[in-house]
Amino acid sequence: MRRDVLDLREFYAQPLGGVVRDAIGRKLAEAWGPASGLDVLGLGYATPFLDRFPAARRTVAAMPAAQGVESWPAQGRNRAALVDEAALPFANALFDRVLIVHGLEETDEPAALLGEVGRVMAPSGRMIVAAAARGGLWSRAERTPFGAGRPFTRRQLEELVREADLEPVAWNQALYVPPFRLFTGWAEGFEQVGSKVWPGVAGVILLEVVKRTFAVKPKRARARLVAPIPGVLAPAPTPVPAGMTRRKRLDRGPHQA
Repeated sequence: MRRDVLDLREFYAQPLGGVVRDAIGRKLAEAWGPASGLDVLGLGYATPFLDRFPAARRTVAAMPAAQGVESWPAQGRNRAALVDEAALPFANALFDRVLIVHGLEETDEPAALLGEVGRVMAPSGRMIVAAAARGGLWSRAERTPFGAGRPFTRRQLEELVREADLEPVAWNQALYVPPFRLFTGWAEGFEQVGSKVWPGVAGVILLEVVKRTFAVKPKRARARLVAPIPGVLAPAPTPVPAGMTRRKRLDRGPHQA
């Protein structure tokens, strides 16, 4: 069962939610920059991070029906939609970048979700999945969105995306700060030191993937035989058994051998 959109919005309005927004947002900006001239899709509850792509040509927030939807952005024309995660209402190869946050851990059909994402990604598109890390403290913090659903290891995420014909190309981690409000003032220090000192306690895995491409070998043209080899490929008449004329053989019933 998915977290309600109101609970997610309330979490990101708190100081601890601000820490999450900053920590993951920095990693996204490092990976994709401002996404200049690109079409970006956020799936799950990705709206706290979509403002990291101010130069995108178009940005859309797709929120699963079981979660609920909210109007986004706060100012201007709404660009959020309520969707069926197993049948996204978008054309094939539409988005250059896809970001999944709070989308994979609670879905009942991860393969269908990733298959749909692969369908709407452009051939040169990229996707980043931000998912709760199984070994981190955040996956045990049930008061946060990362404590809901099932967490993943890096290998589990890689196997899952490969089953959807997507190929991992890079990965990173974030949220080394403990999931308690007491530590929010030292969050930036935890993020800077954590990757070197405590790599196993990161709260979130960020896996970047691309579409798989397959090389298609051209079929070989069948060579036409110019001159048959005598005695091998040349047709030969069927011998007639002794005591039977050819006329009698041809007059046998259609079901007889």
